[in-house]
Amino acid sequence: MIRLLALLCLLCFAQPALAECDGTDLRTTLTDEERAQLAAELDGVPFPAGNHWRATRDGRDIHLIGTMHLSDPRLDAPVERLRGVVERADLLLLEMTQEDEEALQTRLASDPSFLMLMLMDTTLPELLAEEQWQQMSEALSARGIPPFVASRFQPWYVSMLLAIPPCVDLETMSGSGMDARLQAIARAAGIPRAALEDAATIFAAFTEQPQEMQIDMMLSALVEPGVSEDLFETLLASYFDEAPAEGWAVSTILAERYSPIDPDEAAAIFGVMEEQLLVDRNRAWIPVLVDASQTHETVVAAFGAAHLPGADGVLALLEAEGFTLERLPF
Repeated sequence: MIRLLALLCLLCFAQPALAECDGTDLRTTLTDEERAQLAAELDGVPFPAGNHWRATRDGRDIHLIGTMHLSDPRLDAPVERLRGVVERADLLLLEMTQEDEEALQTRLASDPSFLMLMLMDTTLPELLAEEQWQQMSEALSARGIPPFVASRFQPWYVSMLLAIPPCVDLETMSGSGMDARLQAIARAAGIPRAALEDAATIFAAFTEQPQEMQIDMMLSALVEPGVSEDLFETLLASYFDEAPAEGWAVSTILAERYSPIDPDEAAAIFGVMEEQLLVDRNRAWIPVLVDASQTHETVVAAFGAAHLPGADGVLALLEAEGFTLERLPF
């Protein structure tokens, strides 16, 4: 999701080179009450940990690699460990191939309205209280985004922009995450690549939400820059700990802690995001994965790590299809 967001940002305005982030992993700051909530949310969750799994059925393998879409030097070691896995595959499946990204970029540059990124009949200053728009303007400016440009962005789009801390350099962030590196290995080895879904799928999940919920989503992302950096680092740290279920659960808890909107409303937003950005897409990917395994002896599927765990995660859904799951080194 963040990789797609970075792509959209780069299409809209030039980003300056920004300072490196210096956030803190907030998992160490959880209160006793929050720890109890985390334990309850993780209790009984299928496949809560691991960024590399193998699903086997009828002598055919699918390597499932949980990725992050950001550049980070900590990716160097796991990418090298996974190089042979990709090079021996018959097919690499991704959320979006490089060709898909390029086609999307070309279309967005000529017609940004096709993904409903822009408000047609109003502006954000008209939808928000004056104080809210002032806060929004300051947050956008800190990210190098001119408020007069963002004033016509759809609220959901602004919420995604605000999810990235001001310290992040989007230009370098978008091109060398785990997905991009694995794809480069496949290209060099001549391994065919394909997408798990249509490039516009994730955007439709946002645009279908009522405007009121989109506004709440946008306001919920309006946190202090330091908090934004800490939330960002918490997500990264949980990824490198191979704890995707914990990472997602902690994110929901911290959203309730820091969100400027009502905690119940923040929880409702997370519920919608989980259903449409994870669960619905997971279910849609299963036929693609199953079909690929029937026509290729070894498939590698690389996608955001949050899609792996849970009763509606890719791993549990494949197990229900008769696959045997085995956690492998990452």
